[in-house]
Amino acid sequence: MRIETHGQHVEVTAALRDYVETKLERLGRHFDQPFDVRAQLSLDKPNHRAEATVNLAGGILHADATAIDMYAAIDLLADKLDRLLMKHKEKQIAHNRGESLARSGEFG
Repeated sequence: MRIETHGQHVEVTAALRDYVETKLERLGRHFDQPFDVRAQLSLDKPNHRAEATVNLAGGILHADATAIDMYAAIDLLADKLDRLLMKHKEKQIAHNRGESLARSGEFG
């Protein structure tokens, strides 16, 4: 997994970059194949904003979070991305197994 961290009106210090990388490292446990994460940190006064785009083989996922502190925004972003990746993985597993309401006849 490759993580790029960029800042918009915010200087991305080594501490911020390390914090983003440690928080987003846990996303790698969901997929075996490598994927890219592009994180952008910005300042929307008075709040701090963290956004990320995940490029997967099956598509692109995007999430953003705002908080009073940049570290809190990064925490919220990591949680949102974790939920998005789990949901995406469940959809892929269900699709590969052929589980659908139309095939089982349980709709209606």
